[in-house]
Amino acid sequence: QLQLVESGGGLVQPGGSLRLSCVVSGFNLNNYHIGWFRQAPGKEREGVSCVSRRGGNTKYADAVKGRFTISRDIAKNTVYLQMNSLKPEDSGVYYCAAVGAPVSSLCALGNAMDYWGKGTLVTVSS
Repeated sequence: QLQLVESGGGLVQPGGSLRLSCVVSGFNLNNYHIGWFRQAPGKEREGVSCVSRRGGNTKYADAVKGRFTISRDIAKNTVYLQMNSLKPEDSGVYYCAAVGAPVSSLCALGNAMDYWGKGTLVTVSS
Protein backbone atom coordinates (compact mmCIF):
# COMPACT_ATOMS: atom_id res chain seq x y z
CA GLN A 1 0.00 0.00 0.00
CA LEU A 2 1.43 3.33 -1.07
CA GLN A 3 1.52 5.86 1.75
CA LEU A 4 2.98 9.30 2.49
CA VAL A 5 3.17 10.68 6.02
CA GLU A 6 4.17 14.26 6.76
CA SER A 7 5.58 15.58 10.03
CA GLY A 8 7.53 18.53 11.37
CA GLY A 9 4.92 21.24 11.32
CA GLY A 10 4.29 23.55 14.23
CA LEU A 11 4.22 27.11 15.47
CA VAL A 12 7.23 29.28 14.66
CA GLN A 13 7.96 32.98 14.85
CA PRO A 14 8.56 35.03 11.70
CA GLY A 15 12.14 34.61 10.59
CA GLY A 16 12.33 31.13 12.09
CA SER A 17 12.89 27.75 10.48
CA LEU A 18 11.17 24.39 10.26
CA ARG A 19 12.04 21.16 8.53
CA LEU A 20 9.17 19.08 7.22
CA SER A 21 9.55 15.39 6.56
CA CYS A 22 7.59 13.14 4.24
CA VAL A 23 8.13 9.44 4.87
CA VAL A 24 6.97 7.26 2.02
CA SER A 25 6.18 3.57 2.00
CA GLY A 26 5.02 1.09 -0.59
CA PHE A 27 6.99 2.60 -3.44
CA ASN A 28 10.48 3.60 -4.52
CA LEU A 29 11.37 7.29 -4.54
CA ASN A 30 13.43 6.68 -7.67
CA ASN A 31 10.22 6.00 -9.59
CA TYR A 32 8.15 8.99 -8.52
CA HIS A 33 8.29 12.76 -8.58
CA ILE A 34 7.55 14.16 -5.11
CA GLY A 35 5.98 17.53 -4.51
CA TRP A 36 5.24 19.73 -1.52
CA PHE A 37 2.02 21.72 -1.60
CA ARG A 38 0.37 24.06 0.87
CA GLN A 39 -3.08 25.40 1.50
CA ALA A 40 -3.89 28.41 3.63
CA PRO A 41 -7.40 28.96 5.03
CA GLY A 42 -9.67 30.34 2.33
CA LYS A 43 -7.10 29.87 -0.39
CA GLU A 44 -6.48 27.31 -3.07
CA ARG A 45 -3.79 24.71 -2.69
CA GLU A 46 -0.55 25.73 -4.34
CA GLY A 47 2.62 23.94 -5.34
CA VAL A 48 5.63 24.90 -3.26
CA SER A 49 8.44 22.66 -4.46
CA CYS A 50 9.13 19.39 -6.21
CA VAL A 51 11.96 16.95 -6.79
CA SER A 52 12.18 14.72 -9.83
CA ARG A 53 12.42 10.96 -9.60
CA ARG A 54 16.06 11.11 -10.65
CA GLY A 55 16.76 13.44 -7.75
CA GLY A 56 18.90 15.96 -9.57
CA ASN A 57 16.14 18.32 -10.58
CA THR A 58 14.16 20.53 -8.22
CA LYS A 59 11.71 23.39 -8.66
CA TYR A 60 10.38 26.08 -6.35
CA ALA A 61 7.53 28.52 -6.37
CA ASP A 62 8.70 32.12 -6.71
CA ALA A 63 7.37 32.92 -3.23
CA VAL A 64 9.77 30.47 -1.57
CA LYS A 65 12.87 30.58 -3.78
CA GLY A 66 16.01 31.19 -1.76
CA ARG A 67 14.24 30.28 1.49
CA PHE A 68 13.04 26.69 1.06
CA THR A 69 15.10 23.66 0.07
CA ILE A 70 13.75 20.27 -0.95
CA SER A 71 15.90 17.18 -0.56
CA ARG A 72 15.51 13.47 -0.24
CA ASP A 73 17.17 10.55 1.51
CA ILE A 74 16.61 7.40 -0.51
CA ALA A 75 17.86 5.13 2.25
CA LYS A 76 15.29 6.58 4.65
CA ASN A 77 12.49 6.81 2.06
CA THR A 78 12.08 10.41 3.11
CA VAL A 79 11.72 13.74 1.38
CA TYR A 80 12.42 16.91 3.34
CA LEU A 81 11.41 20.53 2.99
CA GLN A 82 13.75 22.85 4.86
CA MET A 83 12.00 26.17 5.40
CA ASN A 84 14.01 29.20 6.50
CA SER A 85 13.18 32.88 7.00
CA LEU A 86 9.55 31.96 7.45
CA LYS A 87 6.88 34.58 6.94
CA PRO A 88 3.27 34.69 8.18
CA GLU A 89 2.12 34.11 4.60
CA ASP A 90 3.88 30.73 4.67
CA SER A 91 1.28 29.48 7.14
CA GLY A 92 -0.99 26.65 6.07
CA VAL A 93 -1.33 22.92 5.85
CA TYR A 94 1.60 21.40 3.98
CA TYR A 95 1.10 18.23 2.00
CA CYS A 96 3.51 15.95 0.21
CA ALA A 97 2.38 14.06 -2.84
CA ALA A 98 3.72 11.62 -5.39
CA VAL A 99 3.20 11.01 -9.08
CA GLY A 100 4.60 8.26 -11.24
CA ALA A 101 6.56 9.61 -14.19
CA PRO A 102 8.76 8.53 -17.10
CA VAL A 103 12.39 8.20 -16.16
CA SER A 104 13.46 11.07 -18.40
CA SER A 105 10.82 13.52 -17.20
CA LEU A 106 11.25 16.46 -14.84
CA CYS A 107 8.86 17.45 -12.09
CA ALA A 108 6.68 20.53 -12.38
CA LEU A 109 4.70 22.39 -9.74
CA GLY A 110 1.58 21.93 -11.83
CA ASN A 111 1.82 18.14 -11.95
CA ALA A 112 -1.37 16.26 -11.21
CA MET A 113 -0.39 14.03 -8.31
CA ASP A 114 -1.50 10.47 -7.78
CA TYR A 115 -1.01 10.04 -4.04
CA TRP A 116 -1.29 12.46 -1.13
CA GLY A 117 -0.41 12.59 2.52
CA LYS A 118 -2.77 14.00 5.14
CA GLY A 119 -0.74 17.12 5.77
CA THR A 120 1.03 18.91 8.60
CA LEU A 121 0.10 22.35 9.89
CA VAL A 122 2.60 25.21 9.80
CA THR A 123 1.77 28.41 11.64
CA VAL A 124 4.09 31.40 11.41
CA SER A 125 3.11 33.96 13.97
CA SER A 126 4.55 36.13 16.69
